[in-house]
Amino acid sequence: MRKTLLIVLVSFLTIPLTITGASVALPGIRAELGAGLAATQWVVNGYNACFAAFLVFAGSLTDVLGRRRVFACGVALFGVSSLAGALAGDIVVLNLVRALGGIGAAAATTGGSSILAAAFDGRARARAFGLLGTVLGAGLAFGPTVGGLLVEWLGWRAVFAVPAAISAVVLSLVRVLPRFGGGEGRTVDWPGAALFTTSLLLLIFALDEGPALGFGSPLVVGALAAAVLLASLFVVVERRSADPMVQLDLLADRRFLAFALAAGALMGILVPLVVYLPSYLISVVGVEPGQAGLWLLMLTVPAVVLPPAGAALARAWPVTTVAASVATSGLGALLMVTVGPDSAPVGMLAPFALVGVGVGLSNGVLDGLAIAELPRERVGAAAGLFNTARLAIETVMLAGAGAMLAALSGGRLEGEAFTGALHTVCLALACLAAVATVCVIVLARPAPSPEAASPMRTESKKNVTDW
Repeated sequence: MRKTLLIVLVSFLTIPLTITGASVALPGIRAELGAGLAATQWVVNGYNACFAAFLVFAGSLTDVLGRRRVFACGVALFGVSSLAGALAGDIVVLNLVRALGGIGAAAATTGGSSILAAAFDGRARARAFGLLGTVLGAGLAFGPTVGGLLVEWLGWRAVFAVPAAISAVVLSLVRVLPRFGGGEGRTVDWPGAALFTTSLLLLIFALDEGPALGFGSPLVVGALAAAVLLASLFVVVERRSADPMVQLDLLADRRFLAFALAAGALMGILVPLVVYLPSYLISVVGVEPGQAGLWLLMLTVPAVVLPPAGAALARAWPVTTVAASVATSGLGALLMVTVGPDSAPVGMLAPFALVGVGVGLSNGVLDGLAIAELPRERVGAAAGLFNTARLAIETVMLAGAGAMLAALSGGRLEGEAFTGALHTVCLALACLAAVATVCVIVLARPAPSPEAASPMRTESKKNVTDW
């Protein structure tokens, strides 16, 4: 089983790397391919949107087709798309293959995690998923640094070529993985999958293209209207489906909803900063890509090293820890307005570190808190919905931040215009954190009476919060 664990962990390392690592490559991509800001944003947003949109759908395919098959197909698609991205000579081609890479990453993620869930039991399973979380966190945290060094030494194409090479190695070892069949009697929720995927992609399209086309243009307005309509139909279809893709009634659980919003807000703050700060440091501050990646360690390292401390705090004060984590990241985003063209690393330390500390103290904690007191038979569905909500919020915030930067800077990520636009985005992220903090405090506090408590949670003496 050690080989199984190693193969899955190696495959997971490349998935966040191509999100945060690609962010350092954006200035080089714009320069070499002659792409505009809106088109270049799709390099990151297209991948992230498809990853979020297809994650739960890929989980349904895993139940029906089998874990190893979905994992292998996902790794193959991710690897081929990464190689095509490294060879792309046109921004449209690059964006298309990046979107395919997001679909492959979704399949590899769901297939790999389900393989680990089936291959390990008890404490061994807990250790396996603990290592999985560490690998994902490391890929997200060190992606800008690795990507910056690759861009500086080998050019932006190396950011996609290296994951392609790693995927080829993983694919050659897939035959070592144990075979697990699909779920008996499970079916793919095709209507739900189509509605959710299309509505999210239309929303991202409207946000990305709005600054260039105008948010009042018929195409953008139509995309937004269609996204809202399809999202509404998705809710109706899922409530009536005998085997829904996601169980939306879980959102009626106040604590689950609170922690899902907190997780989405934290990633919605961290990821846009990790994606767009490298462009700012390179284009405005004037540092090299490798140096920009190293400076971002001030932001990302706390997110990797602090989860054990956050877990210890959450055992005693769960709601306070989560609320304080979101507020801390929001404070860091607020202090980002002090970062300017003449800023030195020491001047960036406080805002960068505060964002990372907030994420680190809650990373790995929120998932457990959200599902801790749900009935055992609902844990799997809850975990799927939790991850979907977190990724959807992250993806929308990433696209929204890009739209704000493009609109406020006039499509030119350079000079004072970029600085002012970035400061406005940081203020918006701070507002998001403030709203999410209030939601956590209000929604996660104890119910006033047993009758008001959520019927989905089991009776447990552990149902105690500190707020």
